[in-house]
Amino acid sequence: MAIDEGTPLLENSRGKTKTPLPKIQLGLTLFVLFSQPISSQYIFPFINQLIRELGVTGGDDRKIGYYAGIIESLFFATQALTVLCWSRLSDYVGRKPVLLVGLAGLSVSNLCFGLSREFWALVASRCIAGALNGNVGVMKSVIGEITDTTNMARAFALIPIVFSVGASIAPLFGGGLVKPHDHWPELFSGSFWVQYPYFLPSLVSASFTTFSFSIIALFLKESLPSKRRGKELQLEGAQADTPGNENVSPVPIRTLLKTYSVVIAIANYGILGLIEIGFFALVPLFYATPVEIGGLGLPPLTIGMIMMAFGVGNGLFQVLFTARAIERFGERGVFCSAVLAFFPIIATFPTMSWIIQVQKEVGPAIWVLVFAQLLLWAVVDMAYAVIFVFVTRASPNKYSLGTLNGLSQTTTSIARALGPATFTSLFAFSKEYNLLGGNLVYVVLLILLCLLVFLSRRLPELKKDKQ
Repeated sequence: MAIDEGTPLLENSRGKTKTPLPKIQLGLTLFVLFSQPISSQYIFPFINQLIRELGVTGGDDRKIGYYAGIIESLFFATQALTVLCWSRLSDYVGRKPVLLVGLAGLSVSNLCFGLSREFWALVASRCIAGALNGNVGVMKSVIGEITDTTNMARAFALIPIVFSVGASIAPLFGGGLVKPHDHWPELFSGSFWVQYPYFLPSLVSASFTTFSFSIIALFLKESLPSKRRGKELQLEGAQADTPGNENVSPVPIRTLLKTYSVVIAIANYGILGLIEIGFFALVPLFYATPVEIGGLGLPPLTIGMIMMAFGVGNGLFQVLFTARAIERFGERGVFCSAVLAFFPIIATFPTMSWIIQVQKEVGPAIWVLVFAQLLLWAVVDMAYAVIFVFVTRASPNKYSLGTLNGLSQTTTSIARALGPATFTSLFAFSKEYNLLGGNLVYVVLLILLCLLVFLSRRLPELKKDKQ
């Protein structure tokens, strides 16, 4: 099969009604996704405090952003080095074995993180998590294989919802379970809890991923067409509506990188991931930064509650609006509009900093801006459901979904690896040297956002299914 930049996206189903979502297998796949924020984002409420207590900054709080950014970036940095290998491997050995390896890696790394009392040990634990984890890319391949073009957008629209629920729970127990010997001395009175005050949230996270491992091992069915047996494989061939499905071999990576629909989708996903992870790292850092240097000075528990509220609200927002918006305005229209919400989000940071410098306390005006910032963030998250569809529909056949999602995940992992360290360090650098009034980091975000807006206008229109 000849493939070039003119190769169309996966062909649309013709003359078909909407296929019901495969609820059980889709639910299990999303359960894998749920373990990702549970394992990676519980550290955000306390990582700045942990860095401060380790003493690596020499008592200078303005340098916390440098070290916190390194810890937050390492998962994605090591993932970027291995995710394509895991995804490519899943095209040959199947999706399920790779998912199980990733869940096992998360369990081990979380336990190591909680037992770390040196900066290098924190670094090692995050590297283990990233190197053994290719789950996000493989999970998207599974969804692409168990859906068709009539229900794919609805399935991918669930990803931000599930991620938001996990992102709401993780900061809550991450911020609430630190230093249990102070909060519940009758239960955690031993010297172990004094020596390892951050182990309890790490243990909760590791326990959940271990439970996820068991559930997936028992109940998830293999979705890779070439690994299905007998009747399932015959049904796959009978239902296939893609001309390229007679080719059961993954398309070469070099060929994929010459396909316009692949390159433009991956480019948008990468820049979107870079900006979004920058915000995700900046928000808790900005909230925790002392009032004297332009932050809000909030404690870890409060930050955890804010992030939990955002997760719940974001999940409800995606449930109520994402699928409907896609049906009415189309995938391209939703993506192009959603990324524009980044502009007012950026503006809220220097605005809050100015207000806090004037008022010297977190008052009603600050809370209104925090609410507006998080509401707009929910609008931005609509773009993720859409870009997943663009990436999946760009695949020449379903046997190449692992490789394609590996390429896209490698790109966004690189972006997310650079993002936290870059933006938190730039935040610290801006504050330390008062560059542009401490706002240089936001100018850099604006430049990247303009690039994303430009690229979003280059996405192809996806054909509508004929009902």
